[in-house]
Amino acid sequence: MSLEATIDVRGLRKRYGPTVAVDGLTFTVRPGQVTGFVGPNGAGKSTTLRLILGLDRPDEGAALIGGRPYGHLRKPLSEVGAMLDASAAHPARSARHHLLWLAHAGGLPARRVTEVLDQVGLASAARRAVGGFSLGMRQRLGIAGALLGDPPVLIFDEPVNGLDPEGVRWIRGLLRSLAAEGRAVLVSSHLMSELEDSADHLLVLGRGRLLTDTGVRELLDAASGGHTRLRTRDRGRAMAVLARAGARVASLDADTLTVSGLPAERIVELLGEHRVPFTELAGHRASLEEAYMELTRDAADYRAAGQRAEDGS
Repeated sequence: MSLEATIDVRGLRKRYGPTVAVDGLTFTVRPGQVTGFVGPNGAGKSTTLRLILGLDRPDEGAALIGGRPYGHLRKPLSEVGAMLDASAAHPARSARHHLLWLAHAGGLPARRVTEVLDQVGLASAARRAVGGFSLGMRQRLGIAGALLGDPPVLIFDEPVNGLDPEGVRWIRGLLRSLAAEGRAVLVSSHLMSELEDSADHLLVLGRGRLLTDTGVRELLDAASGGHTRLRTRDRGRAMAVLARAGARVASLDADTLTVSGLPAERIVELLGEHRVPFTELAGHRASLEEAYMELTRDAADYRAAGQRAEDGS
């Protein structure tokens, strides 16, 4: 297995009728790291994955795997593994027969079927019909199919869907181990908490365009800068006092706020002047979900009425 393969997307555009699904995307998914691929519904993530895997043709630009379009790969399963739809397996086939069919089509040895079934924890269910599998088991089977050719590039779309807590912990470890072996791993997900624990790099899309291309640690550092965590039992008065002074205030829970735009010393002065009690004031470390929500606040096409009121949009 060559461990030098990357995914290179250059000036990618795709339109469906009047809708621009992907608008000039350029990014690289590098070996040796897990790259998270995120964005609101309708951002263009699924379209981009389909373009990378040759399931659709771009109107402009190119998507290359190891320097070549998917359609030009000589042994696709040995060069890129992908799981886009965990329900793709025929329900009447056993897990083993499904993977044997894939192995035969890809010119791979049958021994790989046994190896990947064991790797994903399905060895004991190998002869069961896929139609009787839980969603979590189907996810594991889809991941087994992606690993079948031992490829240097891997693409997973929502890999933790349907997994129980043990399965979620397992997929985190798997993603990290695949990257540690030098593979390029691209993971599309809407669960920021999972990416915070497993991703090294993050690509954020909004309305078909790339909003940011950055390391997870760098993004969290930037999102945490200048934020103060305040705990008070008089949340409403604290928010009003600080907002009047020009601070930006957000509620984390019933008695915890994050405050930006004012130094901690000024926050203490204002709360003291207005006799607003508080029990904690400390620098705030942003979560990946908070950083993501800030990045995409103007890029979501679909938002519930409650969200619009809360965001003031």
